[in-house]
Amino acid sequence: MFSSPFWIWLTSTYAGKIAASMFVSMLPIIELRAGLPIAVGLGLEPKVAIPLCAIANMIPIAPILLFVQHVFRWMRRHGRFMEKIVDFFEKKANKNRDILDKYAWLGLTILTAIPLPGTGAWTASLLAALAGVRFKHAVPAIMLGVVIAAAIMSVVSYGVAAVI
Repeated sequence: MFSSPFWIWLTSTYAGKIAASMFVSMLPIIELRAGLPIAVGLGLEPKVAIPLCAIANMIPIAPILLFVQHVFRWMRRHGRFMEKIVDFFEKKANKNRDILDKYAWLGLTILTAIPLPGTGAWTASLLAALAGVRFKHAVPAIMLGVVIAAAIMSVVSYGVAAVI
């Protein structure tokens, strides 16, 4: 299908398979929910893919918590289109606000752990930043959620026997 040298490297070398799995696991919305199945499709073993995708999924948490409000303020000052993008992300995050309000710290963990569209580390980090949750409280809750999501997706992707 694709014959570019980059695509060949990405799909045929061990380093390329790791890079692809990590990159997908860091993307918003799909996160490790897609990273692990891609790792399976590329032939990575569970003992490599599971921690790799979980760690990659955790990488964006701190930057989102620390900088998203600054980025959003900057975007709002630079045109209507940018403001619409901010509104979209704020609306997406606030859609899950009731979970945070009802369950507090556990709510961030639950929101991150549920492997459904609109949940995950990006959404939980964005919601925590917008709600003013302290960094030292948000990070462990979201990381625990990533670990739980990785466990769920590992069983779905590799099967119970491969994960145990």
